[in-house]
Amino acid sequence: MLTKFLKSKTAFVFIEFQHEWIGENAPLKNRFVKDRELFDLSVSNAAQIITKAREKEWMIVHAGLDLSHDPEYLVFAGGTGKLGLAGAIPKVGTWQESGSRFVPPFCPEAGEFIVKGRAGASVLKHSTLDPFLRHNGISNLVLMGFATHVCVESTLRDAHDSGYNCIVVTDACGAFEQQQADYFEKHVLHHFGEGCITPELLSIL
Repeated sequence: MLTKFLKSKTAFVFIEFQHEWIGENAPLKNRFVKDRELFDLSVSNAAQIITKAREKEWMIVHAGLDLSHDPEYLVFAGGTGKLGLAGAIPKVGTWQESGSRFVPPFCPEAGEFIVKGRAGASVLKHSTLDPFLRHNGISNLVLMGFATHVCVESTLRDAHDSGYNCIVVTDACGAFEQQQADYFEKHVLHHFGEGCITPELLSIL
C-alpha cells in the first residue's frame, strides 16, 4: 500500500473529475450510470482525498479530457468508420468546452499538474503525463476517477506496462453499476497494481 511509497516519488492522479461526469446535469453520468449511490460515494470520497492530499502537500495531477481544441475530432479522424470511443465521442459531441470544465473541489490549484494532449482511454496515451512523471522522478501513482472499467482500468494497465506502481482507490472510482466495479476488483486489479479504500488512505495521509 501507500506506506511502501516515498512521498517524493508519488502522485495522486484524478481522472476526469469534470462536468461530463460530476457537474450540473452531468451528461455522461445521466446517460450511463445506473447505481447513482455508488457513483456519488466515489465523488465524495475523492473530495476527501484531494482535500487531505493538498493539506499534506502530496503531488496532485488532474488528468481530464479536453477536445475543445479539436472540434472536428481530427485526432479520431472525425470518427469516420471508427469503433468504440473513437467513433462514439465525435458522434455525441462530448468533452467540448463546457463538458471539460473541472468541478470544485477538483479544480486545479497552483502547483498542481494539468494533463494536456490526451487522446485515448488511458490518461497516459499521447499526453504530457508520462514526461511530467519521469522528469519529476515519479514512479508511483494513486488512481481515482471515472469510469472504473474504462479510463481508470485503461490507465492502470498502461501505467503498469510503462513501469509505474499503481494503487487504485476503489471506492473513489465510479463504475456504471456495482457488477462492473466488482469484476474489476476481483479479476483485473491484482494483475496490474493494488487496491485500497478511502478510510485506509486517509489514515495514512
